[in-house]
Amino acid sequence: MIIDRFDATALSAAFGIDMGSVDGLGTGAAWGRVAPGVATTHQRHDETELLVIVAGRGELAVGAAHHPVAAGTVALLEPFEDHVVANTGEEDLVFLTQYWRDGARAVSSAAPVASEHGERPVFVFSTPPTPNGDLHLGHLAGPYLGADAYVRFQRMNGASAWHLTGSDDFQSYVVDRARREGRSSAEVAAYYSAEIAETLRLMDIPLDQYTVTNADPGYVPALKDFFTRLVSSGAIAPADGPALFDPRTGQYLYEVDVHGGCPGCGEATAGNICELCGEPNTVVDLAGPVAGPSGGAPVTGTARRYVLPLHEHADAVLDHQRRGRVPARLRELAARLFRRERIDIPVSHPGDWGITPHEADGAGQVIWAWPEMAFGFLHGIQRLGERLGRDWTAARPADDWKVVHFFGYDNSFYHAILYPVLYRLALPGWTPDIDYHVNEFLLYDGLKFSTSRRHAVWGKQILDADSVDAVRYFLARNRPEVERTNFTLDAYEHTLTATLIGTWQAWLHDLGQRVADHYDGVAPDAGNWTPEHAGFLGQLAARLGALAASLRPGGFSLNQSAAELDALVTDTVRFSRRERALAQAGGMPDEVRTATALELAAAWLLAHAATPVMPRFAARLAEALGQPAPRQWPATVELIPPGSKITLAQITFFHPPRPLGPLGAAHAAEHPSDASRSQSSGSLA
Repeated sequence: MIIDRFDATALSAAFGIDMGSVDGLGTGAAWGRVAPGVATTHQRHDETELLVIVAGRGELAVGAAHHPVAAGTVALLEPFEDHVVANTGEEDLVFLTQYWRDGARAVSSAAPVASEHGERPVFVFSTPPTPNGDLHLGHLAGPYLGADAYVRFQRMNGASAWHLTGSDDFQSYVVDRARREGRSSAEVAAYYSAEIAETLRLMDIPLDQYTVTNADPGYVPALKDFFTRLVSSGAIAPADGPALFDPRTGQYLYEVDVHGGCPGCGEATAGNICELCGEPNTVVDLAGPVAGPSGGAPVTGTARRYVLPLHEHADAVLDHQRRGRVPARLRELAARLFRRERIDIPVSHPGDWGITPHEADGAGQVIWAWPEMAFGFLHGIQRLGERLGRDWTAARPADDWKVVHFFGYDNSFYHAILYPVLYRLALPGWTPDIDYHVNEFLLYDGLKFSTSRRHAVWGKQILDADSVDAVRYFLARNRPEVERTNFTLDAYEHTLTATLIGTWQAWLHDLGQRVADHYDGVAPDAGNWTPEHAGFLGQLAARLGALAASLRPGGFSLNQSAAELDALVTDTVRFSRRERALAQAGGMPDEVRTATALELAAAWLLAHAATPVMPRFAARLAEALGQPAPRQWPATVELIPPGSKITLAQITFFHPPRPLGPLGAAHAAEHPSDASRSQSSGSLA
């Protein structure tokens, strides 16, 4: 017999509360005490956990759901469920926990059949592009293709998911483009915003919300109110501080108008952020700064701006990162950044293009475009809700909102460090649940995309109805997810010719011709099964599991998804060749029928699995199999219904590469650092 009693004097600090172990039960076990007004830190672990409340009352938050608990409440927590125990009463909340590892249960929780998001609204953002130029393949390969494929997969698994982005009109890079083109900033923003939207349409990336910030009548007053909330928190205040100015014009310098050496890593960078190491700078700490307007050494002076002492909020960032999907790359950036003694971030700048705060101290300043973007995401959700008849309000975000961000690494500081702090200050009652998906740069022929050197492939040059599937597949396959990758036209054309046409299409045409020749153009029913047939069915089922794993939030990788699609075709071609000898011999027709039915099942699986990455191809393939366009992710491998009309041999799914179209005026930005600064993020600055 083992008897253990709660002993408050034997507890020690752990997980934000007081805990003491219970030994000898055969599982992990512990007493826990949560003081009034206190909550545990966010927990997510691989063990199954049994929680028994023995005294007090409070609340158990599991994901976005909140459950009242009191003495006598028992809860079983599945592996990987994010949970927090909070004391909402006036006396100590005491609980006993037991936890143990169950490998099968953990695997089941890690790979659910349905969407992990359940019935929660899922808002998927691709970072808003700066409207100072059009989109090239470097932009498209990153946030936009990633967010689109994510939303498509989530919808196939029953989630209510939407893709949102917008035009980041009030960037300083718009001012620079307007100056170069001799137009107003508003004209430049409106023109390129429309060009960007059209390129996304050509890429088969439909948007559920596209906010044009300078054209939205409710945006400006709502942003000012958001900024006032930040100021009212007491954490952001106006302060005079050192700043750089152009020696000839006296212009205040930041972002596009100044460059120098990054104080963190030493690499060349523009003002405010380093694309290589991801760390922010305050412009005055640049090494060897050069003023953009005159090309001379800047003059140091003083400017009044609203400033956030970010270093005071390190714990808030770490707490936020425990809840959502935060890749190790972003956690490392935060850890590196908060080793600094101070991180004072100006959140407003002197200027006349942008939105001036309500506050009297904000005169002559504009709210910096990056904190503005934090509000813009919430505003986009509100605008989407207004169209859908949903009560989603930017000023009152709900805890059940699931937010998912896709962006380039050079935007990591803003999204994963600055914005969570701003949300906590302006909206203290909201606990945002945000997943982050980050990409690196895509190079072109080994160099950064550059519009000034015409070193780019623009979306409108390569995209049309015949090429979009091939472009999406190639970019998915070569997307810079972990490290910088390289795009070359030769590699793209080889992949199109050898893989998509030479392997995928060749197999589908051959399969269609065999069905036409031997089964009158309709799908045969399976006949007698050999062990090899059963083995191939199991192989298809394993491939289905791998495809799903590559698109789920925790393991999302379009590189892996494209590789699994290609492996599915390769597996089937190998199976087809192995079975061909029996068919050519003319014997055992029942076994040949089964092999053909299995090949058609593989094609039907390909149509489903390709839908997130290559939706147009997937729909046409389904039609050629006599089936409707896939709407749900398959739970298992299914045979085509016997008698379905098969027209695979009659359809051209992929077309040979064609010469690139001309570079239009819409693409001809001239700033020497525009694509080199943030093409991975979607900004064209």
